[in-house]
Amino acid sequence: MRNKKALSLKILEQHLVEGDLIPGQEIAIRIDQTLTQDATGTLTFLEFESLGIPRVRTELSASYVDHNLLQTDFRNADDHRYLQSVAARYGVYFSRPGNGISHQVHLERFGVPGKTLLGSDSHTPTGGGIGMIAIGAGGLDVAMAMAGHPFYLKTPKIWGVRLTGKLRPWVSAKDVILEMLRRFSVRGGVGKIIEYFGPGVSTLQVPDRGTIANMGAELGATCTVFPSDENTRRFLEAQGRGNQWREISSDPDAEYDEITELDLCSLEPLIACPSSPDNVKKVSDAAGTPVHQVIIGSSVNSSYRDLMVTALAMKGRTVHPDVSLEINPGSRQALENVAVNGGLIHLIHAGARIHQSGCLGCIGMGQAPGTNMVSLRTFPRNFPGRSGTEGDQVYLCSPETAVAAAVFGEITDPRKLGEYPAVGLPERFVVNDEMIIPPVQDPSRAEIVRGPNIRPFPDLPPLSDEIEGEVLLKVGDNITTDHIMPAGSQVLPYRSNIPAISEFVFHAVDKSFSTRAREKGGGIVVGGDNYGQGSSREHAALAPRYLGIKAKIAKSFARIHKANLINFGILPLEFADPSDYGKISQGDRIRIQDVKKILEKGGNDIPVLVGEKKIMTRISVSKRESSSLIAGGLINLIRMQK
Repeated sequence: MRNKKALSLKILEQHLVEGDLIPGQEIAIRIDQTLTQDATGTLTFLEFESLGIPRVRTELSASYVDHNLLQTDFRNADDHRYLQSVAARYGVYFSRPGNGISHQVHLERFGVPGKTLLGSDSHTPTGGGIGMIAIGAGGLDVAMAMAGHPFYLKTPKIWGVRLTGKLRPWVSAKDVILEMLRRFSVRGGVGKIIEYFGPGVSTLQVPDRGTIANMGAELGATCTVFPSDENTRRFLEAQGRGNQWREISSDPDAEYDEITELDLCSLEPLIACPSSPDNVKKVSDAAGTPVHQVIIGSSVNSSYRDLMVTALAMKGRTVHPDVSLEINPGSRQALENVAVNGGLIHLIHAGARIHQSGCLGCIGMGQAPGTNMVSLRTFPRNFPGRSGTEGDQVYLCSPETAVAAAVFGEITDPRKLGEYPAVGLPERFVVNDEMIIPPVQDPSRAEIVRGPNIRPFPDLPPLSDEIEGEVLLKVGDNITTDHIMPAGSQVLPYRSNIPAISEFVFHAVDKSFSTRAREKGGGIVVGGDNYGQGSSREHAALAPRYLGIKAKIAKSFARIHKANLINFGILPLEFADPSDYGKISQGDRIRIQDVKKILEKGGNDIPVLVGEKKIMTRISVSKRESSSLIAGGLINLIRMQK
């Protein structure tokens, strides 16, 4: 155990239930708070209901409606009513549609330094901006946490990032995380907690820290943590929650597994080019590219600070005639405070389109760009087709860079806008919690409302000792959950209906996949490195399982997706020799023999027969995870143990 401890290690120690804090070894930690959002929450609560627990057993759990806000038919409206009623039944705070995005509202109204937060949204790590261990996970893991069970994970390495200096005008927190992605890629944080420390931290306000923590998910990190200091205190006091503040930080000269130095004053405006968050270059190198759509806000860069900088930068200016400027507030609170402080009128006068507080375009729920049109967004992700337009050209940038594009009609260094409108936080935010419904006093009297689109959780058969099937699909590196299970207005309304949503599995890669999977009685999927990066949506595991996918063989798996595969009984096999990836082709017949016996004996080496050829794979799972796989999934295992 380290003598001089990082903050992350201190919080983990305080919440440790099982295991030792040795990198790579499985531990279990107590979860203080949970959050869900509607794209994942309906399934999470269906799973929670199946556990037979009368009331949530966390200190606080909250349910948010922020993704599926378009009500083009009955499905989303029905699911919203279900979520409100099930929250009342089980003692959960309910944030109504239009109140804001889960991780931002939670940061504003519920987050507490030093606490643990588990959320069924991959950007739950935003909570690290106030000193929380905030981790994104699949809905079933969140349901288990709500039921009082610990959360299991492999002990991450602690990656210290020492900040020095201060950001220059027109350079902001988004440029910090884009620089990290430029240096280290979407795999740079896999198996790690990123902890920021050093003198530069004090120059960043909580919204800045939240932006950096949010997009730690794009680095593949387990979570990101900042200290809780005087800036944190001022933020919580401005929220009327000063009594919940406490100072927490790493020890002087704390020991980290690795350290990166980052001088804030050396940064300049950056931009992530299509179609990955780590395809980063200087804005000056992309300057001159015509822009047709600019969206500021949504899943990141949607705080009061971000919107007010945008408003003041647009004061006295007009949106370029070739550009649609759209504003997606992260919370109703942020929008109200921008209005109170005079910023909203500048946006309206400039010609911006003001949308409701929610994710919207970030999840492909509207705001799709036109054909061959460039879209600049302050969002965290620009995966291919995620916008809702095939062949999209989506760039990621700061609000400052986005404003410059909206004014000039092309990618432009924001420093050309002139004097920088520095924005501080109010001494006291206008706070209105009327759209957050607290738990009722007598939840037993709450009636759960279920629409016809909410289908029962499917039965999943246990693991067979021999698996045989065709390689239905072979894909490359960095396949995202959006590739596996698309989002957007066409798909997400089926989130509570696994038979219906399974029709869209791998729709962005091969539209025939679901049909072929049913015709073949299931099969195998083969992938490259970092398979399953991106969203925490467990539909990307459950829907393939429903179609009969028994195993996935890849060079490596993203953390959350691997956990979801295990939770739903799909074998996550990794090539012992990555070059064997080239020995398997789509259409090959595969046999995996004695897999159940191997898992029961605690083995890790799994031979795979590809025709008459044998290749070796490995499965890196704990005894607990092996039991889940053998049972056919975690819910089956829990039912067996009752």
